Amino acid sequence: MATLIVEKPVAVPVENEQTGSLAWTGWEKFLFRVAFIFFILLVIPIDYTWYVKLISVKTFFAFLNTLTGYRTNFYVLHSESGRWGLGAYVSWGIALLAGLVGGGIWTFFSRKSKRTEYNNLYYWLRVAVRYRIAIGIIAFGFLKFYPMQMPTPSLSNLDANFGDYNTYKIYWQVVGVSIWYEVVLGIVEILGGILVLFRQTAAIGAVLVAGVLYNIAHANIAYDGGVHVYSGLFVLFSLFILIPYIPNLWKLLIKGENVTPHYYYPKLNTKWQKIVFHGAKYGVIFVFTILFGILRYDVHYHVGQLKEPITPGLKNATGYYNVTEFRLNGKVIPYSPLDSVRWQNAIFEKWSTLIYKVNKPFPISLANGGPNPKDVDRNYELAGIAGGRRFLFYTINAKKQQLVLQDKDRPATDEDASALFNTVKAKKKKAKKKEDKKLVWNFSRPSADRIILSGLNDKKDSIYVVLDRVKKDYPIRIDRSNYTTKTITQ
Repeated sequence: MATLIVEKPVAVPVENEQTGSLAWTGWEKFLFRVAFIFFILLVIPIDYTWYVKLISVKTFFAFLNTLTGYRTNFYVLHSESGRWGLGAYVSWGIALLAGLVGGGIWTFFSRKSKRTEYNNLYYWLRVAVRYRIAIGIIAFGFLKFYPMQMPTPSLSNLDANFGDYNTYKIYWQVVGVSIWYEVVLGIVEILGGILVLFRQTAAIGAVLVAGVLYNIAHANIAYDGGVHVYSGLFVLFSLFILIPYIPNLWKLLIKGENVTPHYYYPKLNTKWQKIVFHGAKYGVIFVFTILFGILRYDVHYHVGQLKEPITPGLKNATGYYNVTEFRLNGKVIPYSPLDSVRWQNAIFEKWSTLIYKVNKPFPISLANGGPNPKDVDRNYELAGIAGGRRFLFYTINAKKQQLVLQDKDRPATDEDASALFNTVKAKKKKAKKKEDKKLVWNFSRPSADRIILSGLNDKKDSIYVVLDRVKKDYPIRIDRSNYTTKTITQ
């Protein structure tokens, strides 16, 4: 029976696992040179705008979040495939091409070199990749652990027709409903990242990360989630970490041979080298696990940096409403599902969002709905949903019994803006246009379940709307006191 004999690694170069000799073959050295350039380009940021963003952030959490969230982006294909398909991997192809060219040039100039191996450089490349996996996947994990990435469905989301959902929103809503699945998934990602930080457990961590992130990558491809490249990057990195372990696993599990593993690591000759090495190692571990976790908690639960708005809405108004009366310029408009002006129904969320439905198309945000600083720009609730719904952010003037409303059905500050408007000037102009368009409606509440709105719409026509709340049951019921979900049992 084959056995795995574990011995303490020695800090000296050992036999190459593939050739059985101390010296690397010419092909091994060439492949390493290609891999070194390829992975360095994917790990180390080379975009100067990223460094500008890094030094311009205002909080330490934002600084750490920028470090953990770097994504290599040499070129963007402005096509469907470039956003959701294989074309989005174009930066990998550019990095590989640079690796092949650079590896060839490196090999040419190393023809007369007496170097027989790159054990030391290979070790440090693996360290860089390991730490890139760790800080990225741990940050990824905390988004799910708290959870922030996929919130529970809002009332308007629960009321949307299934066919009105973009495919990625279906996937995200399902995970948002399964709140504990999301939390456990976050724990697994954080655990995988921590294991990768330590040389002794790096292989186990890499297997864990590769398995979890592969599932996320292909799910995003299937559902047009747009995170397939970033999640796939961790799979690629993890497979690279596993390469040195494959020969021993093959001998042990396939060939049935006894294995005594030896893996190279550099020898620390002086006390100061050990202090610097271990100090840096455990400093990084503390900052990107414990401290980052504390700061993420604070940002989520205290600062209120969420994907959904946090400003309280009209008191005791949360619910689904039928439009029992609708007047346009004083004229009563009867109900018709084909009417492009008359409202069909309306929803007041617990936060300050009013949604009404008409038979009219509105712009559809295809972003994932990032946690923007302002509630008016937090568009997760409307992202990926069609069906003639218009989302309005509002503030309350209780003294005058007025609602001041702004349209949320357009890109403003998140990734939709960068996708549609390529210049800073255009984005600022669009944001200003959004700020300028405000509606002021009077409201009254004759009874607990009736709200009457009146004012001018965006075309300067006067409207008078009577809303009557309707008790509506959903397969998933939301507890309005703490935003948690409860499954209705039959």
